[in-house]
Amino acid sequence: MCDRAPRMLSSLPQLSSDRVFLTDGGLETTIVFHSGIDLPAFAAFPLLADESGRATLRDYFERYLAVAREQATGFVLDTATWRSNPDWGAELGYDAAALDRVNRDAVAFARELRDGAGHSPAPIVVNGVVGPRGDGYVVDALMPAEEAQAYHSAQVGSFAAAGADMVSAITMTYAGEAIGIARAAAAAGIPAAISFTVETDGRLPSGQPLGEAIAEVDTATDASPAYYMINCAHPSHFAGVLETGGEWLDRIAGLRANASSMSHAELDEADELDEGDPAELGADYAALRPRLRNVSVLGGCCGTDERHVAAVGASWAA
Repeated sequence: MCDRAPRMLSSLPQLSSDRVFLTDGGLETTIVFHSGIDLPAFAAFPLLADESGRATLRDYFERYLAVAREQATGFVLDTATWRSNPDWGAELGYDAAALDRVNRDAVAFARELRDGAGHSPAPIVVNGVVGPRGDGYVVDALMPAEEAQAYHSAQVGSFAAAGADMVSAITMTYAGEAIGIARAAAAAGIPAAISFTVETDGRLPSGQPLGEAIAEVDTATDASPAYYMINCAHPSHFAGVLETGGEWLDRIAGLRANASSMSHAELDEADELDEGDPAELGADYAALRPRLRNVSVLGGCCGTDERHVAAVGASWAA
């Protein structure tokens, strides 16, 4: 678990070579603040319901695919499904059957984008995105791992049945929900990545240290996640935690940071998008590389767009 060799056992291409894989940035913040489209409940999946919405998503992802093509990287292509789970779906009028259709359609849409990209960038990995049951910034309710597995199994199963290459649990705020999703993915026979968010002190919103959360998930799942990521936090929030060292650092294979150095609470209250500086963000990523020798997936989160991801990819390769 503490060197590169165990990662070679995964069938995921981003873990079986030294090639960098880019991914996208802040989907929801881009659509709301750049495209001027309202997203009730901050949910992007309803855009799949009509051609106008699909055109918005297509344009969004094609800009990132172009960056990957220019930088000769692979690409992890996400589904627009961070909110398409039972609680958020019910808030938007989607029952279980409708969510199954949406999640399958989201995979089909991503596969269409992959087919349309041709031979470059390549490889392109279709990734079913699983979001938290609650808010992505705070811990509003703690589910035991068994409850979390039952809650997320339907969405994970839809992704597997529709032909996604993997699933990723994005913006996890505590270990129990991450364990449940990892177990759901293992039961469905699909690789999973677990991505935690952290506060400005480098700890999860639950208060647990990042390294302890990764170790807890690995212990509870026989290390079933293919890898871990950090997302929805600025590099300055977790750089100090990485300096402490530990075997858990080698389980991190992806970074998707925010453009802004503001806290989650500050971002939640903000009326304007803090886009930060793409070049500075790229330099911040590059500064983390000596501690994160197994990172191969690079993207962004809130406030980032293709400019940030391009700067990150270029800085990492320099």
